[in-house]
Amino acid sequence: MAYDIFARFYDSLTENVGYKKRADYFCRLLSSCNEQKGILLDLACGTGTLSIEFAKRGYDVIGVDCSVGMLSEARRKCAEAGQNILLLCQNAAELDLYGTIDFAVCALDSINHFSGADEVQTAFDKVSLFMNKGGAFVFDVNTIYKHKNILADNSYIYDFDDVFCAWQNTLNDDMSVDISLDFFSPAQNGLWERSTEEFTERAYPLEELEKMLVKSGFSVSGIYDDLTLDPVGPDSERAVFLARKE
Repeated sequence: MAYDIFARFYDSLTENVGYKKRADYFCRLLSSCNEQKGILLDLACGTGTLSIEFAKRGYDVIGVDCSVGMLSEARRKCAEAGQNILLLCQNAAELDLYGTIDFAVCALDSINHFSGADEVQTAFDKVSLFMNKGGAFVFDVNTIYKHKNILADNSYIYDFDDVFCAWQNTLNDDMSVDISLDFFSPAQNGLWERSTEEFTERAYPLEELEKMLVKSGFSVSGIYDDLTLDPVGPDSERAVFLARKE
């Protein structure tokens, strides 16, 4: 399944994310809609670092991801952190929970990894279906500006003790970006093992995402530049949506 190879190296490649700061920011947005803690869905939770941070802040967390590899890492980390988090292996468009939720978060451009606008709309519909009225939904997306000017046709190299990663992008006419990751990790006898993960990120006009949210029964409370309460700008690389279930 996609991202299972990526899961082995994901934490090394995202050390600079600042998960505690990001969790504080998301919680600030959520509490602006409802100060009470409740059940929080971490959609596309990856290896669970944010899920754990939300649990530490008093939320009852459900982590959902489509990758068995990501969830295996998340299960290990939850056990080490002493956090009892329900983890479910599900595609966002096929979300099926056991009850309702009060909050939902989809972080670190996970929306951009969905297969297209239809899957994004279906995921929004599913989140809305399981969310209590008055609930809050926060997600972030990489912008078209970032795809066109930052990711673009660029290549990046990451060199860590446990992995060497060559990241190569190809920008398409629709502003989607095909991404190829070649991982080289130490093996036995001084050799290196190579593995590859490929996927596509898709960017959407922010007004299109807002229309999708409204169609799913949400009202949009704000669209912010990343980690701020400033309005998103023309050169913002990441936009953060705060939506409320009507």
